[in-house]
Formats: sequence, C-alpha cells, structure tokens
Amino acid sequence: MKNTEIKYDRIGQSYNSTRKADPYLLERLFALLNPQADEVFLDLGCGTGNYTIALQKRGLQIIGMDPSETMLQVARERNPKGDWQIGQAEDTRLEDQSMDGIIATLTLHHWTNLEKAFSEIHRVLKAKGRMVIFTSTPEQMQGYWLHHYFPQMLADSTAQMPSLERIKDAAQAAGMFIEREEIYQVRKDLQDQFLQCGKEQPELYFRDEIRKGISSFADLSRQEEVDRGLWLLKQDVESGKFWEIKKQYDSDLGDYLFLALKKTE
Repeated sequence: MKNTEIKYDRIGQSYNSTRKADPYLLERLFALLNPQADEVFLDLGCGTGNYTIALQKRGLQIIGMDPSETMLQVARERNPKGDWQIGQAEDTRLEDQSMDGIIATLTLHHWTNLEKAFSEIHRVLKAKGRMVIFTSTPEQMQGYWLHHYFPQMLADSTAQMPSLERIKDAAQAAGMFIEREEIYQVRKDLQDQFLQCGKEQPELYFRDEIRKGISSFADLSRQEEVDRGLWLLKQDVESGKFWEIKKQYDSDLGDYLFLALKKTE
C-alpha cells in the first residue's frame, strides 16, 4: 500500500477541513456494527479519525488504524488519548482474535489484495465477529454525473473499485459472509464531502478545498481536464442545462453501499 501512503501523506494536512463524520452515516455504521458493552473495535483506514473519534464519543473502545503517518498525526492532535496505530488491511499487526468488530469507510478500493485483506480481517476478528464496510461499486459509480464533466478522472476512479461480486467472493474465501446490503443515496445535508457529495449541489465542486479533500481530484485528475470540466459545469449550472444532464445519470442502484459482514465461526 505504498502508493496510498504517499498519496495521503501528501493530501493529509488539508484533508480534514472538508471531511467530517456525517451524522446519518455515523448512525448507520453504529446500528449495523451493533456494539455491545466491553467490546473492542477497529477503524481500518481511519484517515484523520473522523469516524473513530465520533464512535469514541459514543462510548466505543476503538482503535484507529491507517497506513499514512501524516493522517494519524492529525488524528493524534485531535484526540491525544486515542489509540492510533500504523497498519493496513493486509497487515494490521494485531493479535489473533483480538477484535469484536471492524469498520472500513471508503477505504476498500485502496486495499492492494482483497483476499489477503479479508484473510487478515478474519484472523483478527473474534468468533462471530462482525464488520461494516462503506464503499461504492463500479455499477453505482456509473450513475455519477461527474462522468460527463471529468470522464478520464471518473474512469480511473471507477476502475479502482472492486465489484460487489468480487468483494463477496474474497470475503467468502476468507470465512466471512455478507449478512446485509444497504444502499445509500447522497443526501443534501451530507457533511462528509467525498466524491459524490455534490450530487444535488454541483456548486460544491467549484471550491478548491472540497476538491483537495477528494482523492479522485487530488490524486487521479489532470489539471487540464479539471479546468475544462469546471468551466463546462459552470456554464451548464448557470443555463440550467445541468439538471437535464444529471437526469441522464439517474439510477436506482444508490450512490454508495453499506455491507454488514460476519465471521462464519
């Protein structure tokens, strides 16, 4: 995961200004994780600790883990008493059967080897341990109107995402199974400004700080395409044409997906 470390070491300092724990997403993570008293959890790919800290405030004993030291340094500054550890999905360095549950929010596409990662997750989870993943599938991303304005960036972003079938196969091979799938449609009150945050508010993408907090813009884009795409988007928003274009991308597949998994033994 060396490239991921470099990427987030580079954007980590400005990342936290627009990426916050969204109340609705937090509630769904909490409900699907279904924490019990005295259990221990892991936030895998925690970044600057937004959801880790929010769950700590809800009373959970939870470790924040990320491959980027820059991200973890921000997390430590925000909560010096938190348990912040370097690690990644394929190598957590945790003891066998030491976790009751794990969350992974918008980090699955950075895993370098799904099979190895799920095998590692199975190893560190206790019997009947559970996991909640928040991600997007390539099929869902085809419904992002961003394709119209930033085609190469979105093609590269979509190519990173493992399909639901691929996730299921890798999880099952490791001894994990999906108990529940729950789609998420971006809401207008979304506080975590990730890639599809401007679904209903295209003007968000005109803000530099929003784009800097989105890895697709910060790492996968070409400046020439971004400049042209923003110019076209501005013209279409001002003329009203944008809403006709957006309608062409409407989909009932949802924008993102919650997956609740359980260890089979």
